[in-house]
Amino acid sequence: MNCVFCKIINKEIPSRIVYEDDKVLAFEDINPQAPTHILVIPKKHFSNLVDMDDKELIGHIFMVIKKIAKDRGADERGFRVVMNCNSEAGQTVYHTHFHLLAGRKMHWPPG
Repeated sequence: MNCVFCKIINKEIPSRIVYEDDKVLAFEDINPQAPTHILVIPKKHFSNLVDMDDKELIGHIFMVIKKIAKDRGADERGFRVVMNCNSEAGQTVYHTHFHLLAGRKMHWPPG
């Protein structure tokens, strides 16, 4: 498999890891869209959210996002969680991932 996120999980590609356990890995985005921009990914490969069928894992990911937001002080001021599913939504890496964005005023639509 030639998945860049799987290579990050396997430590074949360096990343700035902010959280890791046996189920997920969280690391700083290399092209941040906010002062805090962290990607949270499951260690098990799923191409997109449609392919994910593990309710426990999805819940665990959101608990990790909550912990990271709190650790970064974003829980009080606010943060955004974004997940793109397939090309029309803007997904470019086909390994399910969640963006945690914080540290600036967010606008809708995003920008």
